[in-house]
Amino acid sequence: MRARSQSILSWALALGALAAPVPARAQATEAKPETSTLRDGQRDFDFLIGRWKYHLKRLEKPLTGSTKWLEFEGTGECRPIWDGDAQIDTISADGPSGNVQGLTLRLYDPKAHQWSLHWANRKNGVLAPPPTVGSFDEKNGRGEFFDHESYNGRMILVRYVWKDITPHSARFEQSFSEDGGKTWELNWITTQERIDK
Repeated sequence: MRARSQSILSWALALGALAAPVPARAQATEAKPETSTLRDGQRDFDFLIGRWKYHLKRLEKPLTGSTKWLEFEGTGECRPIWDGDAQIDTISADGPSGNVQGLTLRLYDPKAHQWSLHWANRKNGVLAPPPTVGSFDEKNGRGEFFDHESYNGRMILVRYVWKDITPHSARFEQSFSEDGGKTWELNWITTQERIDK
C-alpha cells in the first residue's frame, strides 16, 4: 500500500510540473547544438614515418612472475598509405630466439577519432586479432591503446603505450593485466632511433 501511495504521489508531482507555466524567457531559449570534444588524430602517428633502428626487450614468460628479459636489435620502416589515414610499419630484429619479422597496420577511424593497430609476424602470416584501439592525449603526447585477448587460455587486457616521442626517437611499451586494468605487468619495451629523416 505504501508503494502505491508513493507511486500516486510521484504521478501527481509529475503532472503538476507539466502543467506549470514556463517562463517566457525559457520558452524562447533554444537548445544549443552539442559540439564535439574529440580532436582529429589522423596525423598522430606521422612521427613514425621513415626508417628506424630498434632495441627491443621482451619479458620471456609474461604473467608468470618471470624477470628474465630477451633483447633484440633491428631495423624497420614506416610508410603512410591512403593519404595518411593508414600506415604500414615493418621490422626485422635479431635476438636469442632468432630473427623476428613483423608488421603493424595502423588504420584511422575519422568518426571515432581512434586508431586501430593490427600486428602480424612473418612466422604466423596472419593479422593477430583483435586490433588494439585508442588515441593520443593532446596534452601529454602519450598514446594509449587497449584490447581484450586470450593469452594461455585466459582472457586478459592488453595495453600499448607510445611515449617519449621526439623527432628522432620514441618509446613503445606493451603491458598485460589479469585483473581488468587494476595492475599491469610490463612485458615489451621498444626504444627506437631515427636512421634518416
